Amino acid sequence: MKSGKQRKLEIKAARLRRVARHHGELACLPTRPLAGVVACETGRLASSNSYGAPAFVYRGYYIDATFRCKDCGAEGIWTAARQKWWYEVAQGNVETRAVRCSVCRTKERERKALARQNHQAGLLAKQTRAVQ
Repeated sequence: MKSGKQRKLEIKAARLRRVARHHGELACLPTRPLAGVVACETGRLASSNSYGAPAFVYRGYYIDATFRCKDCGAEGIWTAARQKWWYEVAQGNVETRAVRCSVCRTKERERKALARQNHQAGLLAKQTRAVQ
C-alpha cells in the first residue's frame, strides 16, 4: 500500500506527463490561423477549483464545437470566437458549454424577465395589503 505522499507524487508526475504530451501536440500546429480556431489566453480565464483543466487549455486554442439545443433539438455550432468571449471576457465557468440556440436563448431570457416582473408585482401587492 502506498502512502498519501507517494500517491500525490504519482498524480503530479502523471499530470506533468499529460501537459508535456499536449505541449508536444501544439508544436505540430500550422503557423497560419485556421478557420474555426482561436488562440486561448489562459491568464484571462476565471479561477476554477476543478482537479483538471478543460481541453482547450491544454490545446492552447478554442475550436468550433457542435451542440444540440436542449429546448428545440436543433443542431448548433458554438464558434471558437464566442467561446473565447464567454470564457475570457464574460468570465464564464470553464466547465460550461452552450446548450441553447440563439432563438431559444432569447425566449428563455424573455420568460425569466416575465417571471421576475410577476414576482415583483406579487411582492408589491403583498406589501400594500400588509400596510392596510
